[in-house]
Amino acid sequence: MGASVLPESVPPRRAPRLGRGRLGRALHPWKAAVAALALTVIVPAGDLRSQELRGHGGPVRAVAVSADGAMAVTGSFDQTVILWRLPSGAAEAVLRFHDGSVNAVASLADGRFASGGEDGRIALWRAGKPEPDQIIAAHAGPVAALAASADGTALASASWDGTARVTPLAGGPAQVLEGHKGQVNGVAFLPSGGVVTSGYDATVRFWPADASAPRIITLPSVLNAVAAAPDGEVIVAGGDGILRVIAEGRVVAEMAVAEAPLVALAISRDGSALAAGGIRGNVAIIERATRRVRANLVGPGLPVWSLAFSADGRELLSGGADRLVRRWDARSGEHLGPVIARAAENPLGNIPGAASGERGAQVFRACAACHTLTKDDGNRAGPTLHGIMGRRIATAAGYAFSPALKGMDIVWSEETIARLFEIGPNAMTPGTKMPEQVITTAQDRKALVEWLARVTR
Repeated sequence: MGASVLPESVPPRRAPRLGRGRLGRALHPWKAAVAALALTVIVPAGDLRSQELRGHGGPVRAVAVSADGAMAVTGSFDQTVILWRLPSGAAEAVLRFHDGSVNAVASLADGRFASGGEDGRIALWRAGKPEPDQIIAAHAGPVAALAASADGTALASASWDGTARVTPLAGGPAQVLEGHKGQVNGVAFLPSGGVVTSGYDATVRFWPADASAPRIITLPSVLNAVAAAPDGEVIVAGGDGILRVIAEGRVVAEMAVAEAPLVALAISRDGSALAAGGIRGNVAIIERATRRVRANLVGPGLPVWSLAFSADGRELLSGGADRLVRRWDARSGEHLGPVIARAAENPLGNIPGAASGERGAQVFRACAACHTLTKDDGNRAGPTLHGIMGRRIATAAGYAFSPALKGMDIVWSEETIARLFEIGPNAMTPGTKMPEQVITTAQDRKALVEWLARVTR
């Protein structure tokens, strides 16, 4: 899922260049040394992990941490992969390969990282090398999720082309897992050696390692992510805001975490803790054994698309629409460092109804990272919505639209926009690059379109 409001492609965006750092470039060398010394005095070394990871030029779609805890990898709508040195928070490298957003990343047992993109390809990276070690042309649609096997021999991928794949990293043909009706959003390896997948068709599918027929469980909601615990329990994150725990072929627990779709899910390496994040910025840390919410994280209120625990489980990383990776104490839920909203984190500005909490403005918060509303603000990752009512699809000036949209006969109105969010972009505009999202209640859809009609004139 993504933060876009209308189903339009994500154009190329360049992440900020990361070199010696702004301070080192701006100051004379001896002045930079004095400034660095001053910073060393003010900020103790033990507090370096309070630094947010800043560098992406678009929403952070994916995050993973290496097994030794030394590195993190992130992927973004800005089409880049960034390797970070933990705990200092320093960017090691900005890597460019994918043609489109980077939707999934994974840490491999041999020290490499994997990234999966909107272009359907998977790239394997090694620290210190600017080009991929290996490229896998895996899918006919965007890669939505990646998972590495515990023994390091295989990589599983889930895709919006309706399939999942298990690819041997030493070479050989991939095992293609077919059967989902629609996009596959989540994949994880099971302790038994098999794979579990979850999808937009509201099914969880357990694929045995021997390639026999999967066991299928159908749930009441679309499923956006899946995780597997060391003891075999499976957890799925639903579009209805509920986490469901599956064991021995049935749902054994349900936890209502949010009133909006859950789009991010992580499990600690020892399986003791879960983290779930939602479209409205809520993140809950949960003790798996007791099903108790340990902490609710208080951030800037923008969508959270990705979560990952540190190797020792003491820290949680969250990536979201504000283009940052924030760092949290996974026990207390306290933010490591101040939660400082940047200018971009007040996306509604002085739009009528935002300050007073008007419902349509609040629903739009999930979309504001990618779309502007006024004539002067222009396009972001998605096109401006200024003048949207009465505008034909894929005609906003200065924006590179998906080819699939250009031939569609849709004119945006209160009725067509409401329909878009009732059935979802994939159903209404097949071939769109917009991440899937729906607004589940008629009241919220009505509030949004009436508000848009007023503020986009």
